Parts: sequence; structure tokens; C-alpha cells
Amino acid sequence: MPYPPLPAVATRALRLIFGALLLPVITATASEEARYTDSHLHTVDFFQQGAPLETLLSAMDAAGVGNAMVSGMPLMKKWHENEPKRPDTYAGDDAGVYWFSATDAYLAESLEALAPAQRDRLHPFLSGFNPTDKNADLHLQKMTELYPGLWQGIGEVITRHDDLTALTEGETPRANSDAMFRVYRYAGHNGLPVLLHSNITSKRERNPLYAGEVEAALARFPDVNIIWAHAGTSKTLHRHQGTMAFLLPEITRILETYPNLYIDLSWSVLRPYLLDSNDQPVSGWVALVSRFPDRFMIGSDLLGKYGRLGEKLAEFEPFLQALPKEVAHQVARGNFLALLPTRGVCPQHVARCSQARCVQGTPKRRLADVAAYFR
Repeated sequence: MPYPPLPAVATRALRLIFGALLLPVITATASEEARYTDSHLHTVDFFQQGAPLETLLSAMDAAGVGNAMVSGMPLMKKWHENEPKRPDTYAGDDAGVYWFSATDAYLAESLEALAPAQRDRLHPFLSGFNPTDKNADLHLQKMTELYPGLWQGIGEVITRHDDLTALTEGETPRANSDAMFRVYRYAGHNGLPVLLHSNITSKRERNPLYAGEVEAALARFPDVNIIWAHAGTSKTLHRHQGTMAFLLPEITRILETYPNLYIDLSWSVLRPYLLDSNDQPVSGWVALVSRFPDRFMIGSDLLGKYGRLGEKLAEFEPFLQALPKEVAHQVARGNFLALLPTRGVCPQHVARCSQARCVQGTPKRRLADVAAYFR
């Protein structure tokens, strides 16, 4: 399916081109240092559709992306019986959204088909579980048994997410639920970072209404590194509230309090927080990132289509160039990689694992094994 044409925003495009000219021409090969690590990328959309991973790797090469976090999508948009046309997004109509566990197996099988050198550039996170279900950790355990040595993190876990949450069948997910505490416990036992989406507030409240839920998780599990997706923001919050004046001081306070908190700057953080309406760096955020140089990372948050990967990451360049050079490198490239475990998770019965894959005691899996789990 061809991608839609990109919007013609001449001023922003010129800024991106100018920023790119200030950088060396880099490609992400094994022998050359890449500019970026994409710390937040989905290989499928809300209909579990996405381009092949080979397409992603080609886009990474073209964009100067050395490595990428990859996850499926834990939610599936329903095409309702009464709707003659499939919606194009989760917000396309009033039909519900439901939790979809098979997304992890889809991702794992796609990764297994790659050559090892290609697979090593992609860092898969488990996401296919219902964060309101205290059986969630059983799914994590089972996927580890089916694909030992593959998984390097958990997420994106979608908890409070304004309109998406309203459409999702079942209970409202929270970052501090008993079910999520079981997920964090599993993460801590296996040294896995957790990428967590939890809006910092609601559409109506001009205060950090839900920040305490994230803080409860950080406090109870100090050994678990939690990456707060989009710093608790969303496009819907922007539409209803504009720039949230409390965000910067609140994120500053929580970073000061909890050394296990990390911030994903993708999607809705870039504008209006990192860059103002003229695409100029916002001094308060430059100062915050410079003060905590190892706690921030960038990502594209793409959903299975990769044609705009380079554009999405290059949009961070005005902000990155306002940072000290070494800090910019950490934010653009190194911080996410530093959070990853030294090897993928292996179940206890596997005798020995290599850095990325289990190499001993692992039986040959069959697609039937995976299918049986989802019956």
C-alpha cells in the first residue's frame, strides 16, 4: 500500500534540511557510528498490520539509525459488524479496542526470520498483555519460554491514554495496579526496562492528576528502570489544554526523587515542550536534559510504516544541537542502549545464553507451539 503524501510545510522542512547539513553524512552500518537509536517504535498499527522488518532496516540505514526498540501493539481496533468501511485509526469510529496477545508472537516470528546481524540491531519488547489482568506476568513467562533469549524489555504498556482508554474494553488500566506490580516484579527479576504510557493528567484537569500512579510504581520497584513514554503527554491533552505549565516542574521533581525514572521524548513532547512554535529550543527543557544527561531518549513512535523514520528523528535536531555535544549523543544514541540487559531473557531451565540469544538447551520451536498457546 503506498504511503500518503507528506504535508508541505516549507518552513519546517527548511529547518530540517539546515540541521542535517550541520551533521556528517552517516549510515547505520556495523563499521560506522550511527547518529540515532530509536527508543520507541511499533512494528504494527492498531490493526496489527505493518511493513516487513527488512523495510524497517532499510529505513534505518537511510536515516542513520543504528538500533531500534521494537514492539508490537497490545491493542486491536474492532471493525464493527455495522460499519461498512474499516476505520483507519483507533479513533476512526466508536467501535471498541481490545487487548491482543498475539502481537508478541507476530513480532517474534518476524525477528526469527532475519539474519543474526540484522536481528541484533532490533531490541524487542513484550507488550501483548492486558495490564488490568493479574495473569499478565504469566504471558511474559510463556513468551520467554517460547522465544528464549529474544526479549530485552517490556512495553509499550498502555495505561491511561485519554480517548484510547475510553474505547478500550474492560477496566481502566493504571500504572500502580496489582496487575502492573506483578509485571514490574517480573521485569526486576529479569533486569528488563519497562516502557510505560501513562498520561500525567486528564483532558479536564490542569494539574498532575495521575502522576502519583507512576510515582507509586517507581517507589515500590526502585530496581526497575521505567521509561515514561512521552513524559506523560499526548496529542489529545494538547488539544484540550495547550501547553501544560506544570509539566516541566513536575517532571523535574520526579526525576530528582526517583533515579529509576527515564523519559521518552517521542511524539507529543517535541512540540510544544522541547521546541516552541518557531521550532526554537525551549531553554527550560534544554537545562533539564543537560542536568540529567543519562535519563532522556528519543524515538519515532511509528506504527508499522517507516517511510518517515528519518524525518521524525531529524525533527529533534534543533533541540539536540542546543545541548552539549556529549549530552546530545547520549540522548540521541546511547541512553536507551545503556538500559538494555546484557542478554535477552531466558527461562531458568535453559542452561546457558549468549549475549542476545540462548544457545544451549533450547528446543527447536514450531509455529504449532505458538498457535497452541493462543487457543
